[in-house]
Amino acid sequence: MTSLSTVVLLTTPVAVPLAAAGGYMLTSLSQAAADVRESARSPVRQPALVGATGGRVDGAAAAPPPGADGPRRADWFGLVSPLAVIACGAVLAGVLGDDEAVTAYGGLLRADALTVWMLLVVGAVALIACATSPSYLAGERAAGRTNGRATALFHTLVQAFLAAMCLAVLTANLGVLWVAVEATTIVTAFLVGHRRTRTSVEAAWKYVVICSAGIALAFLGTVLIYYAARQAGISEASALNWPTLVDRAGQLDPDVTRLGITLVILGFGAKAGLVPLHAWLPDAHSQAPAPVSALMSGVLLSVAFTAILRYQVIADAALGTGYTRTLLTGIALLTLALAAALLLAQRDYKRMLAYSSMEHMSLIALGAAIGSPLARTALLLHVAGHGLAKAVAFCASGHVLHLTRTTRIGRVRGLLARAPGPGGTFALAVIALLAFPPFSLFASELGIVRAGFAARMGWAAAVALVLVLIAFAALAARTARMLLGPGPAARTDESPATSLWPLVLGLVACAALGIATGPLTDLLQDAAQAIGAR
Repeated sequence: MTSLSTVVLLTTPVAVPLAAAGGYMLTSLSQAAADVRESARSPVRQPALVGATGGRVDGAAAAPPPGADGPRRADWFGLVSPLAVIACGAVLAGVLGDDEAVTAYGGLLRADALTVWMLLVVGAVALIACATSPSYLAGERAAGRTNGRATALFHTLVQAFLAAMCLAVLTANLGVLWVAVEATTIVTAFLVGHRRTRTSVEAAWKYVVICSAGIALAFLGTVLIYYAARQAGISEASALNWPTLVDRAGQLDPDVTRLGITLVILGFGAKAGLVPLHAWLPDAHSQAPAPVSALMSGVLLSVAFTAILRYQVIADAALGTGYTRTLLTGIALLTLALAAALLLAQRDYKRMLAYSSMEHMSLIALGAAIGSPLARTALLLHVAGHGLAKAVAFCASGHVLHLTRTTRIGRVRGLLARAPGPGGTFALAVIALLAFPPFSLFASELGIVRAGFAARMGWAAAVALVLVLIAFAALAARTARMLLGPGPAARTDESPATSLWPLVLGLVACAALGIATGPLTDLLQDAAQAIGAR
């Protein structure tokens, strides 16, 4: 394969979303000028708002069903980016072959099997989110909660968000990795506060403050790893190059490396929704627009944890596997215990899904702590399954919010009878998150537990199983209250088919991964090997 082809394949997942963001930004600016002219001719319309609890604000008109205003043609242009990411990932999977990795720009961008796996996951989840955005935004416009300029800005930020995540998984430089993860914080902060209600703005500020503290810790850890590399004689240009650090990890100062790795795990763990810097997650995910929540929960958490996996390879080679195993096991079990406890008392279905994300990220962290080939394979499969199922769940919750005008679990009854389309997809997504077969989360959770007992970490696996059962009971009970029971005299499910096909596609993909990984089998195994101890 020519170097030019490699450069194109490694650049496209970042360049295409950035180009799309630029196009939407121009649209936003032109729309802003049009809004100024329109406001000069007519009075400003007061938008209907959703209150802090998700209930209807006094005086707000009932929202028309999703799609009443109709998706706009420009809203569909956002699909180009996730399709480009998936296409590049598929081609790179075939290109790697016997090669361990391909690089471009002097090694700044690098794609190994783990990179390709994450590109495919990011592209698949982004496809679901971007395909449901047109109908979601149409419902927001029909309810008076957004306008043309805000819609264009929404697409601009989503595309920039996608570009930052792709850069984070493609770069081989740990400094650029930190910059890319920090960029996701800046972009998504505006998306969390998209509705500009008091609760959404508070959630955005909370997200910025906590994640900035986490990213600051990750920055200090990165600096310490750079210092250890320079002290080991690694050149300045290569001191943050991941393959170089992996090859020469044995020369790093153990004490400095231990402190640096601890800060990195805590810092990037904040972006992954792990304790102790997890408090932003339920607020941000519950207040963000549904497609944004799908992206944040489905892939942002996993992209942040991918950074931890990269650093874990360095730490295991420099310190042995015991240190990161102990640290990650403790964080995983604490996060899982907290998520299970909060799910028991949850009354908001979007926050319920957010705490479910903490539960699944803790299982991924436990798989990384176990560290065996089976555990690494299972955790990567879990990343894909959780991303698909959670994207469907959050996007379906957007339809439920438009139909019911509330996020309170106690105020939603008979959803299957009232709205079979959104209700059915929401139900199946929750079933997937509960790890029922044939969905892939069943196979991945079983693999993590088996790996734990095989690696003499049966106590951790047993504790995790008990906590998962508690979370299972809480999630199942609350979802059943929403779905079951008598519906209204007339069905209110008027969601167009264009808003549901992405959700069905995501559920089919999640189930297919649970039955057989097919052509992705070799890629999954190679990706697990890429983050194995060297």
